Amino acid sequence: MKLSVIIAALLSFLLLSCNSETTLQKYFVENSEKKGFIALDISPSILNIDKTKLTAEQKAALESFDKMNIITFQANDKNQAQYDAESKKVTAILKGKTYQELMKVGSGKDGASISYVGDENDIDEFVLFAKRKENGFAVVRILGNDMNPNNIMNMLSLLKNANVDMEQLKPLQSLIK
Repeated sequence: MKLSVIIAALLSFLLLSCNSETTLQKYFVENSEKKGFIALDISPSILNIDKTKLTAEQKAALESFDKMNIITFQANDKNQAQYDAESKKVTAILKGKTYQELMKVGSGKDGASISYVGDENDIDEFVLFAKRKENGFAVVRILGNDMNPNNIMNMLSLLKNANVDMEQLKPLQSLIK
């Protein structure tokens, strides 16, 4: 009898302590196969960079980058209500306590924001959310370990000289018209 009471108490505690807050990870998983969405995972290999020619700072930046997740929603005349609902969901997630907004540009219906998870010297995730009512929206998650603003700036400089593997980006071609 005591054992069943203890098990019931533990299960109750576990259920009550579960975080019901929606995260971008959950959003990606729930929507990646739905109509109107395109989801893509991109590895650092997309950059096709000769690591022997990198500086120590560039190597550190590249090593801090794990992967990039992208999800897009294509808007059209027939799905504007769904676009509005999905855009509001992403906005609500990014306004949660997990994400810290770094920058925001544009108006309510068109614009972009950059948010991050972690603190300014140990960033685990950068999030770019861009939307345009006529085209749809895209959420780009850049995941890594111990990223910092210097690593991000070095990654941007690496992108300029990268020989990007366009094969990994093929699913996004339908967005470009």
